[in-house]
Amino acid sequence: MTTYSKGKVERFIGYLRRSFFVPLVSRYHQLGESLDRDLLNIELASWLEHTANSREHGTTGYVPADQLLIERAALQALPPRYADGRPRQSATAHKPLRDHWPVEILQHPLSTYDALLGAV
Repeated sequence: MTTYSKGKVERFIGYLRRSFFVPLVSRYHQLGESLDRDLLNIELASWLEHTANSREHGTTGYVPADQLLIERAALQALPPRYADGRPRQSATAHKPLRDHWPVEILQHPLSTYDALLGAV
């Protein structure tokens, strides 16, 4: 099982930002075009295939795309409800979180604090 430390996560975020996001935004800015979600997903798929998953990994020494082919034989099949690869939609996905859990209000009226200071 792989463990993720704060440093590993932060290094990946930095790699993603430097290698993918900043060059992409700069390129589209120079062209005077804007990015939407669909275009960003297309660009990300291309970056994953041609850059991130095709380079030799610095720690393992393996090319991630090649390693996936090797490890795929050991992976279990996805349960049927996940087999199409789409994220599961919950019945309450459209409701804000505050409707699901009680929210404790931590700020009180100033009169509460004044009363506390008067008691001291």
